[in-house]
Amino acid sequence: MEWIFLVLLGVVAAMFGSIVGLGGGIIIVPSLMLLGPALTGGSIEHADAVGISLMVLVVTALASTLSYAKRKIVDFRSGLLFFITSGPAAILGSALTGTLPSGLFQLVFGVFMLLMAALLIARDYMKPFAKQWPIVRSITDASGQIHTYSYGIVPALAIGFGVGLISGLFGIGGGSLFVPLMVLLFRFPAHVATATSMFIIFLSSILGSGMKAYLGEIDWLLVLALAPGAWIGGKLGAAVAARMSGKGLLWLLRVTLLLLACQLIFEGIRSF
Repeated sequence: MEWIFLVLLGVVAAMFGSIVGLGGGIIIVPSLMLLGPALTGGSIEHADAVGISLMVLVVTALASTLSYAKRKIVDFRSGLLFFITSGPAAILGSALTGTLPSGLFQLVFGVFMLLMAALLIARDYMKPFAKQWPIVRSITDASGQIHTYSYGIVPALAIGFGVGLISGLFGIGGGSLFVPLMVLLFRFPAHVATATSMFIIFLSSILGSGMKAYLGEIDWLLVLALAPGAWIGGKLGAAVAARMSGKGLLWLLRVTLLLLACQLIFEGIRSF
């Protein structure tokens, strides 16, 4: 029964993640921490939850990236630029996770999730930055539509480092920050930002999970249970994103984040 739940958790988390570019870790990590006793008979430490999430994110992001690549909406060149700093920062964040006390991690992660929920709500009412950046990019998707946007190297590298650090620290993939920043600051089309974000998450998660494996902070049995669902969910999410705006699912995600954040903050405060 526990394995069935873990497979379903992988499907749901990956679906949400690939639709809005989150990566799914923002659901997997708190779920493993809060439901650990019911799933394994014992608690799952936050460092292990992050390690499991990063490893599963490799599967989720690969499945999504391959699906989005068929629609030709992954900007691989821009993704590699962001990865120059996000990759090393993900390694650093992964190494730092285990140094945080469990209660403090839950509290900080809960506050971060509240901010992410607020950002997901606010982005519907925010207008993209009007600045014309020096690097102009254009890509043509599978339907023949041309998408044009621009960015600066220094801001892109700075964002990559900050997002990569948070990604490795919390095991969330980083899409929760990448997508709105790419859309609002650099005027990426939303679906291009989502697809490119999943490509960056794929690369960064490989490095972050590699650090976790080196530190021995990955439960491989749980990874094996979550991975099949993550692959299916990553494919389904990319397919759903191609056919709908995702607004209904986005609101469900916002509510889910709020509930999980409140529970994590409560658990974090209670541990002090």
